[in-house]
Amino acid sequence: MKVWIAICCLFVAILPAQAADFATRFEKIKKTASPQELYTFLFALPKGGDIHNHLGGSCPPEMWYAAATNPKVLAGNSFYARIKIGNCPEAEESLLLYKTIRHSSWLKLSDCEKSEYMPLAELSPELKQKWLDSLRLDKPTEGRDEFFNVIWFRLNELFDDPNVMAELVAENMKQFAAEGLRYLETQFMVDGFTDNDGNALTQGKVIEIVKKRIAQPDVVNFGLTIRFQKTILRFLPNAEKKLEEAYQFVDANRDLWVGINMAGREDNDKGYPLRFLDTFRKMRGKYSNIGLSIHAGEVDEPNHHVRDTLLLGATRIGHGCNLYTDPETMLLMRRNEFLVEINLVSNQLLEYFPDLTKHPFPEYLRMGIPVCLNTDDRGMWDSNMTDEYYTAVTYFNLTWPEIVEMGRNSLVHSFAQPIVKASMVKSYDEAVAKFENQMDNATWQEALKSIRPAFSAYSRKNFPLP
Repeated sequence: MKVWIAICCLFVAILPAQAADFATRFEKIKKTASPQELYTFLFALPKGGDIHNHLGGSCPPEMWYAAATNPKVLAGNSFYARIKIGNCPEAEESLLLYKTIRHSSWLKLSDCEKSEYMPLAELSPELKQKWLDSLRLDKPTEGRDEFFNVIWFRLNELFDDPNVMAELVAENMKQFAAEGLRYLETQFMVDGFTDNDGNALTQGKVIEIVKKRIAQPDVVNFGLTIRFQKTILRFLPNAEKKLEEAYQFVDANRDLWVGINMAGREDNDKGYPLRFLDTFRKMRGKYSNIGLSIHAGEVDEPNHHVRDTLLLGATRIGHGCNLYTDPETMLLMRRNEFLVEINLVSNQLLEYFPDLTKHPFPEYLRMGIPVCLNTDDRGMWDSNMTDEYYTAVTYFNLTWPEIVEMGRNSLVHSFAQPIVKASMVKSYDEAVAKFENQMDNATWQEALKSIRPAFSAYSRKNFPLP
């Protein structure tokens, strides 16, 4: 709490005098800007951080393909994609097109099963496009079940290669930095990695590979700070044991790992929050100052999952879609230290709020519950952080102070170390002031002409852009 107050005081001390005036200017920009100009404005906007981010789901399919077919990244490994179902008598029960396996696994298959696969790097343009499209929600018939039960399983053994995952960390950092972010706090499990022959790697070896990659100049020069959360799947039979191991791991790796997250479908009742109450209490008896963000309220039905998740010790709620159905918890979270991590595009595509006009985000924001915008699994949505801001501004008529506040919230409520957090907030406030100066004149449209936004597939499909 003291650190949070200190950071807020720091902001007040350096708040530029023109901020209030720019709020009026922004209202005029909203009314006169074309959709493309508004999108470009929001692309150039200095942003805080993405603190609700699943590393695997955050990678666009093209990023996966580039890493998984680059010999310099693979260090002798290679991958195969299933391009047909051959009805082999010895085939596994689960037959999934475009499922990806590593070379050592392919060698163990029967001749019939081998014939179902093709080297990923040798796919024809048509097959490559089908493989890419299989990793995103891009059809009206696809939704929650496709996302949870199919797409992740197609990636399959790509998750096992530490060099691929380290490359994806680096490329994500570059893309987020290009959108004006200062911070990425992504969920990254370091379990289950193997070498090229399928032998298990230690967590220490995986960490070494990741640290080496993000220390390279092509990453460092972008100036984005990254920290990780250790994630557990809440519905697993051994989830309590995994939670204890997560605490032990984060405590031993506090330089980069700063928090713990519980993910997984909440409509699977095996992962209900209060199942873990005793374990969290036990862990608080051993460890201090480990951030806790938990998915809660990402369900269709009204329930008390958000309240129960706060009881577990969480200070950040992932999604919070049904929080508004629990008035007592709403009141508890007003003007408090708890933050809701909002994911508009995710909630729309996974059909929690297919009609975004019904999303409770503005209710939280304007009731005084701290919120920030995040991308969740942007690679599978084919979206980016600018899409979240554009959606929020155009659906809910955000004011300039609200936009700036959300960016700051993402940093103030991050789990980064206090000195790192203070530095990022200072940098953010200075960048916002500079941006206001840049755009606070009659030629703001001229200033936008030098900016080349990266239009996502989601934006081209959902926004009135040329």
